[in-house]
Amino acid sequence: MAKSNWVVDVAHSAIEFSVKHIMIAKVKGTFHNFEAQISADPEDLTTADIAFQIDLSSVDTRNGDRDNHLKSADFFDVENHPKLLFNATKIVSKGDGEYDVTGDVTLHGVTRSETFHVSFEGIGKDPWGNEKVGFSATGSLKRSDYGLTYNAVLETGGVLIGDEVKVSLEIEAAKA
Repeated sequence: MAKSNWVVDVAHSAIEFSVKHIMIAKVKGTFHNFEAQISADPEDLTTADIAFQIDLSSVDTRNGDRDNHLKSADFFDVENHPKLLFNATKIVSKGDGEYDVTGDVTLHGVTRSETFHVSFEGIGKDPWGNEKVGFSATGSLKRSDYGLTYNAVLETGGVLIGDEVKVSLEIEAAKA
């Protein structure tokens, strides 16, 4: 299959995250507003051009006070750093539709190289004849690597918020 441009169908896609809370549970959240530029042969991502932009003000943890705190200068500081950016720099096939996608992540004014595991989920046509592809991706980021160090020490030892943030993406895209 030839390389084509793909448009993310945000209504059928999700970007979710989880982080440890008081060292015993996980708080989960999602970002509702994001976009991507994808030029790829979905059956061979090794030559793909992939760029994502996530609107950090669209964070939703199902708690308004927490969401507002995440948007504040203690965390994302959306007034000065409104987006998380990802630009793929290297894509390695692991066989059978599995890939390691490495790229530059820019968050909170810091850019670092990160690798995500990506699975090609398939290709098909929707009921209106549009060609669609599906991908899943997982990875993790350390908050401290991006200067997101707000925390509180617990009476019982440990900290309120874990450093590792697990990220999960489910992407459906339509051929442009």
